[in-house]
Amino acid sequence: MKRTFLFMNIMLAAGVCSAMPASAQQAHEATLAGHAYLQADTFVPIPDDAPDALGVAAKFAGPDNLRTEQLGSIETSSFMSANGAPRLTDADRPHAGQPVQGFSGIKPAGDGAYYVMADNGFGNKANSPDAMLMVHKVAPDWDRGEVELEEAIYLKDPNKVVPFQLTNENTGTRYLTGADFDPESFQIVENADGETRFWFGDEFGPYLFATTPEGVITDFHQVRVGGEIVRSPDHFALKLPTEPDGSVDFSVRRSRGLEGMAASPDGETLYPMFEGPLYRDGGYESSEEGHYLRIVEFDVSEGAFTGRSFKYQLEQDGLSIGDFNMIDDNSALVIERDWGEGVPAQACEGAPTADCFNKPAQFKRVYTISFEGVEDGGFVKKLGYIDLMNIQDPNDKAVLGGEGDRFTFPLVTIEDVHMVDDRHIIVGNDNNYGVSMGRKLGAQDHNELILLETPGLLQQALQD
Repeated sequence: MKRTFLFMNIMLAAGVCSAMPASAQQAHEATLAGHAYLQADTFVPIPDDAPDALGVAAKFAGPDNLRTEQLGSIETSSFMSANGAPRLTDADRPHAGQPVQGFSGIKPAGDGAYYVMADNGFGNKANSPDAMLMVHKVAPDWDRGEVELEEAIYLKDPNKVVPFQLTNENTGTRYLTGADFDPESFQIVENADGETRFWFGDEFGPYLFATTPEGVITDFHQVRVGGEIVRSPDHFALKLPTEPDGSVDFSVRRSRGLEGMAASPDGETLYPMFEGPLYRDGGYESSEEGHYLRIVEFDVSEGAFTGRSFKYQLEQDGLSIGDFNMIDDNSALVIERDWGEGVPAQACEGAPTADCFNKPAQFKRVYTISFEGVEDGGFVKKLGYIDLMNIQDPNDKAVLGGEGDRFTFPLVTIEDVHMVDDRHIIVGNDNNYGVSMGRKLGAQDHNELILLETPGLLQQALQD
C-alpha cells in the first residue's frame, strides 16, 4: 500500500482536519559534531568526448551575456550586494574547466560518502550554456575538516528522451548544460525493474527527469498540479507575444520551481516541492498565515503525477525552502531560509559599503514536518526546528566561522539536508560559485558540509 493512501485513511479514521496550517512547533538545540569544506576554487576537466567549447566555463556570464573568451576577465561579486556597493568575490570568470559548485541536493553513497547534485551553473539559462550538469560523489573527512572529491557524473541525453532542443543537440553524447535544465532537487530510487535511477527536480520548466547512475536520461516529465501542467517563464513551450501589449501565461515564478524533493522510504513515490508559492487567480497562493508552498506527488512505477498535493506553510512571506528529505514513512526534514548572507554582527550601519553585509542572514532553520493525518490539499504539520544561526560548538569543531562555543551557518542558499542516523543530520550549502559571500567578507564561499547532533529534533519526529 502506498504511503499517501495511508495518510488519507488515518485522517478519515481520526477525524482530523488539515485544511488550515498548525503553527505550534518546538525549538531544539543542535550541536556541531563535524565541519568540512571543499575549496571554492575546485575544478574538474571535461570528458574526452565533450565539445571543446565546454572546456572553458562562464564565457557568457558577463554583461548582457555576451561571449568573453579571456580567462578571469569578468569581475564577480555577491548577487546579494547592495546597488553601488558590490562585494567582490575574487572568483572572476571565465574559468578553465568546470567549477565544482552549486550543491543543491544530497543523498548517502555508502561508507560515509555522499552524492551531491550541482545546479545549472551560473544562475540562469542565458548565462550557463557552457556549464555542464553533474552529480559529484564526495567524502567529508570530519577529522581533517576537508571534503574529498571522488567522482563526477556528467548528465547526458544520447537517446533523445528530452523532447526540446538541447544546447548540444547536434552532438552524439548530448551532454546537458545549464541552458537546458536547472536541477535543484535529487533522489535515488529503484524502478519497477529493480534498476537504480537518479531523479531530478528542475526549475526551468519545471520538469522532473531521471537518469541512470552513469548520468544517461531515461525519463522526462512536465510537472502537473491537480492534473494541470504548470510552467515557469523558462518552459520550452512559452513564447513572447507578437504584440507589445501581449501577455505570457505562467504560474511558477522564475527560479522558484522544484527546489526540494523527498522520496517515500519504499521508493515508490516522489514528493517534489516548489521553492515559491504558485501564482493563481491573480495572486500567490496564501492562507490566513501567508504564502504556502505546494508539495506534489509522483508515482514512480506509473511514471505519472497522481493529482494529489499537500501544502507547506512558510513562516514569513518571502522565505524559501532549500531541501526536503524523508525521515520515515510520515515525517521529513525541510530547510526553510531567508535570502540573507553574513553574520548580523557585521551588518552595514548606514549606507551599505563593500566591507559589511547589507542584508545579513536572520532566518536559517531546519524543520521536521509530519504528513500523518494529512489529506489531499491539506497542510503538513510543522513539528520542530533547529536554528542554523545558533549552533552549539562546545568541542571546537568549526573549521570556518566559529566564535567561542557557538557556530553559525550564515550562507544565503543552504540547500542540502539529510538524516544520518537517529541523532545526526548533515547540512550543506550551494556556494553559487562567483557570486556568494556569506562566510567571510572579501572571499567567495566554499562548499561546506556540517554534521549536526540533533537528537531532540529527530526523536520528536520519529515518535510523532
